[in-house]
Amino acid sequence: MRPFLKSGEEPQRLSKMSTQGHTWARQVKKEDEEEDPLDQLISRSGCAASHYAVQECMAQHQDWRQCQPQVQAFRDCMSEQQARRREELQGRKEQASAHR
Repeated sequence: MRPFLKSGEEPQRLSKMSTQGHTWARQVKKEDEEEDPLDQLISRSGCAASHYAVQECMAQHQDWRQCQPQVQAFRDCMSEQQARRREELQGRKEQASAHR
């Protein structure tokens, strides 16, 4: 029982509030959204699946020590990606110096 509302006023006010308050959604254009730079890096690396496996394990266990196989798989994937990237950059550097 609310002493500040007249009889019959509360249900009408609540129904109006609930339809307005609960249907509110933030309007954001897709082109205005920026993806986190770390997420972009992981996506480009080809290691997103192993990254998500780490996140899923952490959400399930709440203890990184129980997720060591997933962490190691992600670490290995990122190391391989970095090695490929170094080779690619070295190749470009050699090509550029050969054309001078």
